[in-house]
Amino acid sequence: MGKDNKKQTMLDQAQPRLQVEGLAGRRGERLLFKNMNFTVDMGEVLEISGHNGSGKTTLLRLLCGLLLPEEGTLQWRGQPINKIRPLYHSELSYVGHTDAIKGELTAHENLMIAGALNGGGIDPEQALERVGLTTIRELPGRFLSAGQRRRLALARLLVNRAWLWLLDEPFTALDKVAIRTIATLLEEHAAAGGIAIFTSHHAINIAHARTLEISA
Repeated sequence: MGKDNKKQTMLDQAQPRLQVEGLAGRRGERLLFKNMNFTVDMGEVLEISGHNGSGKTTLLRLLCGLLLPEEGTLQWRGQPINKIRPLYHSELSYVGHTDAIKGELTAHENLMIAGALNGGGIDPEQALERVGLTTIRELPGRFLSAGQRRRLALARLLVNRAWLWLLDEPFTALDKVAIRTIATLLEEHAAAGGIAIFTSHHAINIAHARTLEISA
């Protein structure tokens, strides 16, 4: 077995775990946080809380690789993320503020494309049922309400199997029923050994969850 194959085998056998050490994040000229340390293991949900402008979104963008840290290291499966970036990105799903829904495609078609790009999860029809969108499966994305678009964006998590979910304000625009539905999806993901990290302004009761507060 070659050196690269041995390394990949070791990574595959290593437990999915996200480790953050000495992390510092900046937005423009402002240093939002520094010396941040935490670890999230299999079966855990981490809620990132803090006031507006504290750096919650910046932290998620750092974790998913859209931004580079001012200081500190990020490790996945015990390895620096910058050394295993393709593997890391293949094992995470990110849902940001924007829903990234194709307006000219139906709800079902949006999930079909998402599944074709990554896949490994449940069938798009099942995903639509789980988030309560079966009745609008043939409705183009441009006609969906804000809450429906949010649920459709989160349904991509179900058609794309990933160990790590990174979600920025996933409960925005959702009613109480939909909030409970998405909270249940997070609980089920953790119960299956997955990891979820999300930001929220809502007080959400989620099993397996703990909170990390970003303070000035």
